Amino acid sequence: MSNLENLFHQEMINIYARGLKECGYRASRFLVMVNETGGLQAAKTLINAPGVSDGFAALWERGRPDLTVEAIILDPKWKELFTGHELDIARGRLSKVGLSCVIHNPLPAKRVYGEIL
Repeated sequence: MSNLENLFHQEMINIYARGLKECGYRASRFLVMVNETGGLQAAKTLINAPGVSDGFAALWERGRPDLTVEAIILDPKWKELFTGHELDIARGRLSKVGLSCVIHNPLPAKRVYGEIL
């Protein structure tokens, strides 16, 4: 496993912990999958499934689509781990729930008249 894959695996563990801490979502099956197959394979399995996972739906219902695998893989630092098709699937799923904006924007927000744009 490459260093980037190891870092991604840890990121997958982190989104489980954040989901539990920040919105009370215990994604037990997700955690088992990550621990059994590794974070990268778990993400690819979820992304390549025919529809959204129960975890995606649960996080969206809790107002936290930013904690979904779909949102995580769109971070540019993970780009080389996924195919263009997989990234398109992630963008499409997030777009369907109203997140058509870029999730991971490396540029700071602009302030105009004291308001963030």
